[in-house]
Amino acid sequence: MRAKSRTGTAGEARVGAVDGARASALWVVVPAHQEAARIEATLDALAGQRDRDFTLVVVDNASTDGTAALARDFARRAPFPVHVLSEPDKGVGCAVDTGFRYAIGRGATLLARTDADCLPRPGWTAGARGALRQGAGLVCGRIDARRDEHGPLGRAAFRALVRLAAIFGRIRPAHRRRHGYLAPYRMHAGNNMAITAALYEAVGGMPRRPSPTDRLFLNRVRRHTAAIVHARAMVVENSTRRLRAYGIVGTARWYLDRGPGRNGEDPR
Repeated sequence: MRAKSRTGTAGEARVGAVDGARASALWVVVPAHQEAARIEATLDALAGQRDRDFTLVVVDNASTDGTAALARDFARRAPFPVHVLSEPDKGVGCAVDTGFRYAIGRGATLLARTDADCLPRPGWTAGARGALRQGAGLVCGRIDARRDEHGPLGRAAFRALVRLAAIFGRIRPAHRRRHGYLAPYRMHAGNNMAITAALYEAVGGMPRRPSPTDRLFLNRVRRHTAAIVHARAMVVENSTRRLRAYGIVGTARWYLDRGPGRNGEDPR
């Protein structure tokens, strides 16, 4: 079975009995590149959700380690249907877009995303579903630093940096509503988001490119709708390895598309 992406084909490995009657309207997409060291914790966190009425799509993005094999192993014991795709075109935007369009093509009406180095807390899927059912088009969740990477002081510093980034995003001249935006700028982390399938298609989907894609996608949505909300119930513990690799200034430049980090690549 083959799933067609915009730029090529994505191979599918489907594990477990899945039929139309069991398919959930909520599908969760996890892009993964070289995540053999971290993806098991992410998958276990998804298995620990209070709302497990969803289908999971793991999109292996040109990994050369055991990422895809670990996802397939997880599928055999997962409490929900799991699909494992292969996206050969490198870039988180390519992987996310392939996963979302694959899900939509199989009946998904609600979509959520986290990344393969993140830990969604137990109420994450319930928070995403609840916000979308209440009329949101795009839902932005809250990110915190992973507890296995930082103690209380490190997590507090990370939260302060996130708040500063959110303030900068709101006051940045290019983000102001006079540029045709229908909603004010909100801090949007691609590793903690949910969106309706209808809105995803209406805005043209995720930019098929390497990171960063979050700001570009958010602004696509802001030009289309004002139904953008922040859901406090959607919390993801975020890896800070990009911050450690680039430093604060390098990370800011990376998010602003003004240059790569120190090593010239996204260490996702």
